Amino acid sequence: MTLPVENLAINTIRTLVMDSIQAAKSGHPGTPMSMAPVAYLIFNELLNYDPAHPLWAQRDRFVLSSGHGSTLLYSVLHLAGVEQFKDGKPTGEKAVRIEDLKNFRQLDSRCPGHPEYGHTSGVEVTTGPLGQGLAMSVGHAIASKWFSAKYAKDGKDLFGFNVYSLCGDGCMMEGIASEAASLAGHLKLGNLCWIYDANKITIEGSTDLAFTEDVGKRFESYGWNVVRVEEDVNDLDALRRAFAAFRAENDRPTLIMVKSIIGYGAPNLAGTAKVHGAPLGEEEIRLAKEFYGWTYEKFAVPEEVAKLFADGIQTKGANVYAQWEKDFADYAAKYPELAKEFQMIQNGELPENWDEGLRKMWDADEKGTASRNSSGKSLNQLAAGIPWMLGGSADLAPSNKSDLTFEGAGEFGPENYAGRNFHFGIREFAMAAICNGMATCGLRSYCATFFVFCDYLRGALRLSCLMDLPILYILSHDSIGVGEDGPTHQPVEQLAALRSMPNLVVMRPCDANEVRFAYRWYAENKTSPVCMVVTRQDLPTLPRAVEPTGDQCACSCGVSKGAYVIRDAKNPATGTCDAILMASGSEVHICLSAQKMLEAKGIYARVVSVPSMELFERQDAEYRESVLPKACTRRVAVEAALQFGWDRYIGSEGKFIGMTGFGASAPFKQLYEFYGITAENVVNAVCE
Repeated sequence: MTLPVENLAINTIRTLVMDSIQAAKSGHPGTPMSMAPVAYLIFNELLNYDPAHPLWAQRDRFVLSSGHGSTLLYSVLHLAGVEQFKDGKPTGEKAVRIEDLKNFRQLDSRCPGHPEYGHTSGVEVTTGPLGQGLAMSVGHAIASKWFSAKYAKDGKDLFGFNVYSLCGDGCMMEGIASEAASLAGHLKLGNLCWIYDANKITIEGSTDLAFTEDVGKRFESYGWNVVRVEEDVNDLDALRRAFAAFRAENDRPTLIMVKSIIGYGAPNLAGTAKVHGAPLGEEEIRLAKEFYGWTYEKFAVPEEVAKLFADGIQTKGANVYAQWEKDFADYAAKYPELAKEFQMIQNGELPENWDEGLRKMWDADEKGTASRNSSGKSLNQLAAGIPWMLGGSADLAPSNKSDLTFEGAGEFGPENYAGRNFHFGIREFAMAAICNGMATCGLRSYCATFFVFCDYLRGALRLSCLMDLPILYILSHDSIGVGEDGPTHQPVEQLAALRSMPNLVVMRPCDANEVRFAYRWYAENKTSPVCMVVTRQDLPTLPRAVEPTGDQCACSCGVSKGAYVIRDAKNPATGTCDAILMASGSEVHICLSAQKMLEAKGIYARVVSVPSMELFERQDAEYRESVLPKACTRRVAVEAALQFGWDRYIGSEGKFIGMTGFGASAPFKQLYEFYGITAENVVNAVCE
């Protein structure tokens, strides 16, 4: 039975939704109107959540995977009185004010068209691209399990939490949802609950046009606990019984299937595609409010509703948080090191001597090794120094060297939720999105695959960039150097594609020492995801002058600045270089060979290593000029990829040696010869 005040609260959510969207003349009212009962119940009765401390580590998470229904979340955050935080500190304002709802989808409003992580407190992840919210909620559930296994003591768990995600038919159709659900079932994430709004309407019309499968049976095959709510979604007691079934489940994630009428209450549009993605219009809103028995002004919050939330989530949340603070203080007194470590995770800090292993890794062996191997060594040294760094590969760990092999790393799974090695299976898209979810809980997550398959995870990588998450993407087999596997596995356009993405740092180191410093930069960075692009084939370790400390300042600083002079040469007559050769990764040593050949001809060329264009662009004009002086226009860039992106460095008079199309199947040395990526061709380009 739904009490009158509860019904009033639910209708308050609905009317705030309709009024916000109508004011914006843009938005998606259908799902928020139908799912208001679910949102009300989750926030006011189910969540372990204190609105005054929305960054509390042990809070339950709510993810609106159907991000187009953002006004549902914004309205509930407003009613719950969630505080706005910035840079980890309270601002003294509410996260969603009435003026924000009135300015939905407008510049500077805290209510953008789709929920944005870090912009509005209470938004756990950025959602909108359908299905990704579900996968990120799996990351949250994994983080919860890991925290509990790692830090809970004496039979008392202060660290685990439950995760709820609201989704619709669109999310269920996206492949990423299936990938994530399959893995969640395998991992037995009993703390995860998805609520599926099966309203059977999408933009084009009825889901019968394209989607007639039995979703419940699909999830049962994944190992999920499937609960079907046959009653009206407005029946709160029926919903309560469904959530009780989730709370009683320990070893399986739960899917709650509810049937609703999209745009419930709108007499002429409810149940149709027309209510999915457009404002109702003033007349339809008037009729819908009449249906609800609504007699208040626009954007009104009745006093009874405000009190209901104050007595509900606000009071309960404050009490729960106060008790947790007390319990954590007792825990810290008994387990000070563990408590300190947990707090460092939440603060985004690094432990003392985190880079001790990396500092000892200077490689002077000129024979060298594949940068995937030096990447694997660097990863292990880094993860050994950062106990909350964890991740894995999409079934390619033996090839991309992404396993943590030191003692105690362990395998994450139902038998050991404290493990740090993940087997994501061949699910690249879900893998990356799951890492996003883990990272928003404070963990330093990483994932790995072949570089060419980054196309499969690109949507989640884009959200990593949007959310400023320092996730490490290890992308091996980085060029035609893959060799015999042929063009299906030889990335040629991927470097240009990733370099075009805002807030992404692409690292393509040229040898073991650049790899080491690239990992160091990644660890110290807090706001950019990093793609570590590494080779299958061996690369020579390039000779450099080593400082007395055993470190190599030029290499360290050069990698952190994105480009540097790895070996200079100046014409004795002019005191300047005659040409500039530049490359990244496996092509730097080709430029160094060409430099010697040119010097024999009386041409003095500077060689510049460019491990990261993005970091180079962040440097001031003076530094960029010191590396690439404008006066020297005789320039050649070399990369076993497409030219796109290099023009800004070589200029109108420069030349590029690389790929113009896809590769071929052959041993990699033959391919470099066949496509002309050789020192001889570099020399010819300079001399032409």
